[in-house]
Amino acid sequence: LPFSHSFLSSQRGDLDHLEDDTWTPCVHNVNSFISAFLFSIETETTIGYGHRVITDKCPVGTMLLLLQAILGSMVNAFMVGCMFVKISQPNKRAETLVFSKHAVISLRDDKLCLMFRVGDLRSSHIVGANMRAKLIKSKQTQEGEFIPLDQTDISVGFETGDDRLFLVSPLVISHEIDSNSPFWDMSQSQLQKEDFEIVVILEGMVEATGMTCQARSSYLADEVMWGHRFSPMMLLAEGFFDIDYGAFHHTFEVTTPSCSARDISLAAARLDAHLYWSISSRLDEEPTLTNEASRHPDSVSTNSKAGEPTFIVGEMTDIQEQTGQGELNGSVATVQSESEA
Repeated sequence: LPFSHSFLSSQRGDLDHLEDDTWTPCVHNVNSFISAFLFSIETETTIGYGHRVITDKCPVGTMLLLLQAILGSMVNAFMVGCMFVKISQPNKRAETLVFSKHAVISLRDDKLCLMFRVGDLRSSHIVGANMRAKLIKSKQTQEGEFIPLDQTDISVGFETGDDRLFLVSPLVISHEIDSNSPFWDMSQSQLQKEDFEIVVILEGMVEATGMTCQARSSYLADEVMWGHRFSPMMLLAEGFFDIDYGAFHHTFEVTTPSCSARDISLAAARLDAHLYWSISSRLDEEPTLTNEASRHPDSVSTNSKAGEPTFIVGEMTDIQEQTGQGELNGSVATVQSESEA
């Protein structure tokens, strides 16, 4: 644009009438390229010193001035956006959100769970962090339709609100394998034959800039370890917790059933049913003893202190024998008294 103003002034003959007061130039006080450049800078920055000004005798100059104002606004907006993105660096912030190399399957509170670990390496927290998980696996419907990359939600606490995280320390994200889980019928042997991918997504806002940040990771079937648990990372030292990030990816083996969660649930249901029937059968035996006691009213003894009858259910045979002996002694004493009389 400075070249355009300088070229326009030379083409109109403004440079040839610098000393002519009767001549109206396109831009006052523009007599060289340097002056045209200064006029362009004043227009771009809207400084307006008042020494150089465009006149109404130059329509082409007015169009150049309008074009410079539009291009200048676009350049300013682009530069500000680039600087803001460069300073905020949301992609760099996502690199500090780390996931464990493996996912594990083991028992937690007597329930089979799929677990993985997530942590934040920076001291500044992620605001409003939430976790999602997807299972990507080929599927064939009952009608015969083949879906190559079917996506199934994996619940990580959406119903209870456990998916909203506070990443002040590394957390173990747990997915309970229940009847609604896609791993309900999967055992350890079947896991080795499956071909799937678990995609985990962590979203949140950067505390410093308020921009949305997203970190992703995935676990293939051979990266899911059955019968393992994550090693503890937090150690209590001098009144505060010390986090050892060297053990972030470490796991250790634990005793875990190799059958599926469905089989574990069925075995627990059979055990509960067996206990229920065994307890019920014992309860059914107690009324029989009570009925036998009611058939023998002589088994009722009188408490000398309280004066209330006491029902003795146990040792029914001994009581009956003692009662029989008492009745026998009483009858003998009655016969002797009658003979003496």
